[in-house]
Amino acid sequence: MADAYAHGEAAWPRLIFDGDQLVGFVMGGFDPDSPVDAFRCGIWRLNIAAEQQGRGYGRFAVEAVCAEASHRGQRRVTVLWVPHVHGPADFYLRLGFRPTGERIQGQILGELALT
Repeated sequence: MADAYAHGEAAWPRLIFDGDQLVGFVMGGFDPDSPVDAFRCGIWRLNIAAEQQGRGYGRFAVEAVCAEASHRGQRRVTVLWVPHVHGPADFYLRLGFRPTGERIQGQILGELALT
């Protein structure tokens, strides 16, 4: 959460609960004036507790960021991931994100067009 305060109004942090149990955290970023296009509207952080993965909480979190992006008039959401065997690439690809071909600090940039 401390990272959210460092980004001021651009950060959109949300805790993810199932009932009273904290299962994850997502932080969307909405900075339409960012000089880096990839940082204008996207998922900046997504963490789901290891024992809670595979239960739909990550999808729920991504859909929440996309809904907020649509509400703000955005047409595209971006996300960065580190390419490795156990990384989140398959998760984001299943949700419709597509690599742009661009890398930022060694991370793959993915994008999802909003309808």
